Amino acid sequence: MLDSISRERTPGVGLFLTRWMRNPLRMGSVVPSSPALCQRIARHTRWAKDEVVVELGAGTGVVSRALLEAGLPPEKLVVVEIEAEMSAHLRDTLPGVNVLTGDAFALPDILPKALHGKVGTAICGIPLVLLPLAQQQRFVDAVEAVAPGKGFLLYTYCATSPLPYRKLGLNAKREAWTPLNIPPASVWRYTPAKG
Repeated sequence: MLDSISRERTPGVGLFLTRWMRNPLRMGSVVPSSPALCQRIARHTRWAKDEVVVELGAGTGVVSRALLEAGLPPEKLVVVEIEAEMSAHLRDTLPGVNVLTGDAFALPDILPKALHGKVGTAICGIPLVLLPLAQQQRFVDAVEAVAPGKGFLLYTYCATSPLPYRKLGLNAKREAWTPLNIPPASVWRYTPAKG
């Protein structure tokens, strides 16, 4: 059924480009992520039966669809999107998925309290590399507040770590790289450094 949903509904490329033209720094890319990148993100996403996956900066939902096609039940996916127009698109095209309109940096306030501590993987599609260190730290703290000790996946177009992870109190591991994305992209896992 999910296959038919993803084939019948377009991923909203026109909406993506419109939003990019209005605010390119908020989008982080000029095109949605490729299927190759989305599949790599899905492959490195973890969740237990009592946990959810939280996608931050879901855009038009291309990563969301890859997660669903990889077997994540819709009710286990929470997507956060700051742009109201994109949130409406996600609600229309991702039935059963919990779509929250809001700022990922305020995640502890917008994610239902019942889900705090129940996040298996947080996935970040926000261009954190463009933000100052203080803003990056705010993001790290927001994720830690709802997913203690879990860290997050970040997909990026940087060949090396886009975050100064030691300054942020994190460990970093590049989980995947795909040259089949425009531009080529990496998936990084950041976890809190111990001690």
